[in-house]
Formats: sequence, structure tokens, C-alpha cells
Amino acid sequence: GSVLAAGGGDGTVILWDVASGSPLATLRGHTERVEFASFSPNGAILASGEWRDGVILWDVSSGSPLATLQGHTWGIRSASFSPDGTLLASGASDGTVLLWPLAAIVSSP
Repeated sequence: GSVLAAGGGDGTVILWDVASGSPLATLRGHTERVEFASFSPNGAILASGEWRDGVILWDVSSGSPLATLQGHTWGIRSASFSPDGTLLASGASDGTVLLWPLAAIVSSP
């Protein structure tokens, strides 16, 4: 894609235009360092997460949060979308992997 997401130590996620190197948006919603960011296959949704407070799903075009996913008890480390974009899997240091059916959580942007 043409957009890069980078998590910050201040809890922000910055979206960058890859071609120009210019920032497009700063997403605010996390309270601690962002551990990961992952785009949906069509690039419309970004999942970002921090150690404690869950995974935030963002509408990439508007920069608005769509939902916050909570369910792990400790140490969220990563998340990845299924190839068809219908599921998000999140993994944590508590030894759990959770599957989130996106159609039940958000309307597709």
C-alpha cells in the first residue's frame, strides 16, 4: 500500500504517505506505547495495540476509532487480519490467541 503506520512511545499511531514521506494523520487513543499496527487486506482498517488496554480498530480514511477489542488478560503483542479481512487474530503474553469476527464488530468502512 501507499500508507505506513508507525506506533509511538506516547501512545499515538502516525500514518505516513510512503511516496512523499509526509505524515497523513496522527491517531490518538492509546494510553501507553503502541506495540503493533496491522492493516486489513484492503487497507481500510488499521488494528493497533498496546501492552495493556486492548486493540483499537481505526477507519484509515477518517482516522476515527471504530472499536476497541478487549479480552486478553495480559501483554497483547500482535494482531493480524485473515487474508479475506473477515477475522482479526490477536495474540498475547498470557498465552491466548483471540479471533475477532469483524462483521460483528464494525461496519466495513
